[in-house]
Amino acid sequence: MIKDNLKKYERIADCPVREVLDRIGDKWSILVITILGESGTMRFNELNTVIGTISQKMLTVTLKTLEADGLISRKVYPQVPPRVEYTLTERGSSLLPAMTQLIDWALLNMPAIKASREAFSQQHTLSA
Repeated sequence: MIKDNLKKYERIADCPVREVLDRIGDKWSILVITILGESGTMRFNELNTVIGTISQKMLTVTLKTLEADGLISRKVYPQVPPRVEYTLTERGSSLLPAMTQLIDWALLNMPAIKASREAFSQQHTLSA
């Protein structure tokens, strides 16, 4: 029985959950998706201003990655200077409920997690 249950992990490199978490689990993707989900369409500089602590290069990389996965769309307007807008796609919007649950869970549990980390650190510092 256990061997049958473990078969689903044989091809862990092909695991769709792992691939999605690897992609959106970076430092900025969840934040960008959440902001676009709340604000709708935004320009690059608006996103950069709202996030505040992200470099322009990292925001560019994050947006390209999310666009490559079909989670956001990028629309360029032919004007000078060029105007570029980003918005969630239907696929990106479908991710919001799961992300909202994760955010809510993190907000609820983070104080206890930090306390556990501190207790663990103190326990292992004293015993070392």
